[in-house]
Amino acid sequence: MIKIYHNVRCSKSREACSIIADKGIKAEVVEYLKTPPTQKEIKELLGLLKLKAEDIVRKGEELYKTKYKGKTFTEAQWIKILAENPVLIERPIIVNGKKAVIGRPPEKVLEII
Repeated sequence: MIKIYHNVRCSKSREACSIIADKGIKAEVVEYLKTPPTQKEIKELLGLLKLKAEDIVRKGEELYKTKYKGKTFTEAQWIKILAENPVLIERPIIVNGKKAVIGRPPEKVLEII
């Protein structure tokens, strides 16, 4: 089953959900701001995405700019920061089995469905 880490306020996230729905695919939707992923889940997502934690940080967020910009953190520290501040996680993240993509642009979801 496809899982989408979704923010209802994000237009790109809503577009990715629409693309999946338009294909007739039922997906598990995780509103990750309400139910943040654990550090373990973030590590698993990063493995599927083949990215480092810093690669999925939303650098345009005010929280990033005021608290983290220009600072150096280890991979483990970034994972902890993301788990504690899910607003900093890039969205949407779509998972299908052992594959995952960040849905930016939303059409990237087509790569794994």
